[in-house]
Amino acid sequence: MNHATPQVGAPVHTFTQLLSSTRRGARLARLLAVTELRSRGASQELTERAELVVAELAANAVLHGRVPGSCFRLTLVLDPAAGHLRVEVSDARGDLHPLPCPTGTAPDALRTGEGGDHWDCVPYPPSGKTVRAVLTAPVDA
Repeated sequence: MNHATPQVGAPVHTFTQLLSSTRRGARLARLLAVTELRSRGASQELTERAELVVAELAANAVLHGRVPGSCFRLTLVLDPAAGHLRVEVSDARGDLHPLPCPTGTAPDALRTGEGGDHWDCVPYPPSGKTVRAVLTAPVDA
């Protein structure tokens, strides 16, 4: 008896890196994100949007989330089968949160429509926060 085997989608790729809470660290976060997404075959459109989002979130982590002696963490979770990319930037300042926007999009680059499709902010233990943005692209992109 023949049984159809379920198709396994493309694997989910996760990239994470600690970076110094400096302007150079923010720039490096953007460059690393672009390099990682290109190496994983992400579409140019998704990569360009992610570059804007990472640049904005990393700059905010350096400017508003910096605690002397601490780093910020960049995490990218790419799910090619679903056409989703989750960008997370964690910093040590859990007492400062981005202001919510009535449209459900984030400030600055995320608000322009060129950035994330959805965003939120969650605690990052022990005392920090993680700002997350989800970007979507067509599955066949």
